[in-house]
Amino acid sequence: MYQGFSLKEFLLNSSISKAVLVSLILVGCSGDTSYKLIDGSSHSFNNEEGKYTLVNYWAEWCQPCRVEVPELNELAAEHADQLTILAVNFDNEQGPELLEQLQKIGIQFPSLALDPRAKWGLERPKVLPETLIINSDGELVKRLIGPQTLASLMVFIVE
Repeated sequence: MYQGFSLKEFLLNSSISKAVLVSLILVGCSGDTSYKLIDGSSHSFNNEEGKYTLVNYWAEWCQPCRVEVPELNELAAEHADQLTILAVNFDNEQGPELLEQLQKIGIQFPSLALDPRAKWGLERPKVLPETLIINSDGELVKRLIGPQTLASLMVFIVE
């Protein structure tokens, strides 16, 4: 296209392109990044402990979400050694509004600051509640649509 310009030569000989290429390779090899929680800590979906992560999508206006929350709270409390449950607000609320809604709906487990769905190539949920089951390698195992119970979620706990 441009006379005397070779993309191949540029990519092979440019120090900038080499730095970018090395960065991309390192990021690609990492396989996971930590996701910020609203309390300022972070969560990695890849973990050495073999723990599963359940990512639960909810909204204040969602009645089935309200019914499901006590079950999720109980599961999070009783099986913290086997799994982590994380909340994601469907309406993308932030700051004081999010904290108020978490308290109002009674969620007692950590909440992600941002939606991690892009990690698994998923679009925004069309039905709430939705729960993603993620294994300790950070891989999506199952999408559960609709309210869950303690019994339906126990199936996914690895003993």
